[in-house]
Amino acid sequence: MAVTINSSLKELLADPKAKAILEKHFPGFSGNPQLQMAMGMTLKQVQPFSRGAITDDKLKLVEEDLKKI
Repeated sequence: MAVTINSSLKELLADPKAKAILEKHFPGFSGNPQLQMAMGMTLKQVQPFSRGAITDDKLKLVEEDLKKI
């Protein structure tokens, strides 16, 4: 099953290609200590808590990259 923008963070980080995409758009993302609390959430659900780091524009770029894998 392919990962998408609607996949949980746990699913995205379990896929090496998806994890690389997240790191490309959000450097240091996988090393964020608060990430463990949000593993069952999607990027869109985490967006309000990201202090502006996860923008709609960045989500679109991530979505485009995920479609390529």
